[in-house]
Amino acid sequence: MAYLDDDFLLHSATARRLFHEVAHDQPIYDYHCHLSPREIATNHRWQNLAEIWLGGDHYKWRLMRANGIDERLITGDACPEDKFRAWAETMPMTLRNPIHHWSHIELRRYFGIDTLLSPDTADAIWEQANARLAEPDFSAHGILEKFDVRMIGTTDDPVDALADHQAIAASGIATRVLPTFRPDKAFNVDQPQAFNGWLDKLEHATGLSISSLSDLLDALHRRHDDFHAAGARLSDHGLESIPTLDCDDAEASNIFDKARSGKPATLEERQQFTFYLLVFLGRLDAAKGWTKQLHLGAARNVDPTGSAKLGPDTGFDNIGDFPQGPGLIKYLGRLAAEDALPRVILYNLNPADNYLFATIAGSFQGGGLIHRIQFGSGWWFLDQKDGMELQLNALSMTGLLPRFVGMLTDSRSFLSYPRHEYFRRILCNLIGTEADRGELPDDFELLSRVVRDVCAGNAARQFGLDEAADLQHL
Repeated sequence: MAYLDDDFLLHSATARRLFHEVAHDQPIYDYHCHLSPREIATNHRWQNLAEIWLGGDHYKWRLMRANGIDERLITGDACPEDKFRAWAETMPMTLRNPIHHWSHIELRRYFGIDTLLSPDTADAIWEQANARLAEPDFSAHGILEKFDVRMIGTTDDPVDALADHQAIAASGIATRVLPTFRPDKAFNVDQPQAFNGWLDKLEHATGLSISSLSDLLDALHRRHDDFHAAGARLSDHGLESIPTLDCDDAEASNIFDKARSGKPATLEERQQFTFYLLVFLGRLDAAKGWTKQLHLGAARNVDPTGSAKLGPDTGFDNIGDFPQGPGLIKYLGRLAAEDALPRVILYNLNPADNYLFATIAGSFQGGGLIHRIQFGSGWWFLDQKDGMELQLNALSMTGLLPRFVGMLTDSRSFLSYPRHEYFRRILCNLIGTEADRGELPDDFELLSRVVRDVCAGNAARQFGLDEAADLQHL
């Protein structure tokens, strides 16, 4: 069997049939990512392979640092071609890392290059890929069309003007590009300079003066309404864990006043304020029928030297070892008691907590909603074969795999759509191999229906995108 051939990761006859006949041609609903709305609005084109492949990719940056590459050739001022050659030098060292799979699948699917990247092949690949980038169809819109991307959920701050989303909606592009409401900077009462700077931007975005907690809640509500009008159907939070501490209106108001006056809140007060706002924001999501995403468990910017030099999201993060159960249970329980529990997708970063998350999801179902609380796909460091299989197994053993909302890229790169293919191969192999072992029914139509729904159909329905054209295609 050749490396990355047509049957890559498919280890049984039924697995191969499920992928090639069913999964391969399903459309993509990339409901959580970090693509730039501006690049979509302007139908961005890239000047060279380093810009589109290495820019902003902290997965690759971490590996280059581990390979002894100087920072100048990673995030510094080196020329793009030298940065690419440094990546080519690192690539042979990535064997058994999913980056080796992803990178070479990307070279094949986007550029038609099936040569393995190495220092010896770097120059030829650089020239061939750059020639492809210059072709008329290789733009942001062209990529979305090529991979049949039906929906994108970007990640947006409430202070964002949404002008790019308005331009995208007016452009006629077939892909629906919807903003996602991520108000995490509202929690930063322990960092008054950053908090107040963000509030000033929120005042500008809403036209409201924010001098009290009530003003803040009104402003967040107004922006939530604005996002809904722009098509948003998801919110998102990235937290170490859900706090267990709570506070009432008066306590939350005092914490706000303290931060607004320039005095930092204590850690305990930040936790109280965060829980208070999370409950408020959960109510907003439930009232509009949105889905709330909770990304929990990342320890961010752990290297103080590297983070101070380069800022956040530059590769100095790792899996955290935070207690997850008590706060999450308290939060979901509070909203459920108020009949204000929205649909929720839980993303876990520590595999030790997989069954914890999966069983918490099972404890808060109901309300006539299908899989109201979802245990989401393998995220960040778990966004690879082992992590995906662990997540699929935990979900399957405690919930309903056929109702799973499926895969997303969580990426800043337009070259990441083969991650959906990667997931689909793993899904088909899991189901097909168990069927061929007699552990699942020998019913190809039943198995096909599961694959179609997990790859695309469930996401289309979850986010209200099940128009007749979508369902007919599915």
